[in-house]
Amino acid sequence: MRELKLKPGDPAPEFSLANQKDELVTLSSLKGKKVLLSFHPLAWTSVCEVQMKSLEIKKGDFDKSNTVALGISVDSAPSKKAWAAHLNIEHTSLLADFWPHGKVAAKYDLFIDKLGISGRANILIDEKGNIEKIWVYEIPQIPDIEAVLQALK
Repeated sequence: MRELKLKPGDPAPEFSLANQKDELVTLSSLKGKKVLLSFHPLAWTSVCEVQMKSLEIKKGDFDKSNTVALGISVDSAPSKKAWAAHLNIEHTSLLADFWPHGKVAAKYDLFIDKLGISGRANILIDEKGNIEKIWVYEIPQIPDIEAVLQALK
C-alpha cells in the first residue's frame, strides 16, 4: 500500500459533488460532523458493492458517532443512481467524481491515471475539516469497516 501526500492533521481538500439523488454535497457544509470519505474504484463491481453496502448497513453506528459516510468513485451520477437503487442504498450518499474526471480523487492523491479510476481508501475527517485518519487498501481488498468504527469511539 502506498503512502498518500495528505497526512492526518492536514486540512481536507474541499469538494462539491452530486450524489445519486442529484443533490450537491460539499465538504464544507458538513463542518461540525465527522466525515468518512470512502473512495472506491468503480460502481457495479463486487468489492465496491460490499464496501458501499457496509456504509449503509452501519449508518446507525455512524449517526451515533456524529459521522456522515460518503461513497466516492469516478462514475457518473446516473450510474450512481442506478447502482444505489440496485443495491438498495437509500441513506448513504454515493458521490459522482465524474467530471472533471477524478478531480476529487486527485485532490486526495488517490487518482490512478493509467487506469482512470480512484484507488480504494477510507479517509476520516474531523469536525473542523481536518484529516483525522487514512486507510489505503489494495484494489481487490474489502475495507475493514469495523476498524473505521473503532476509530470513531
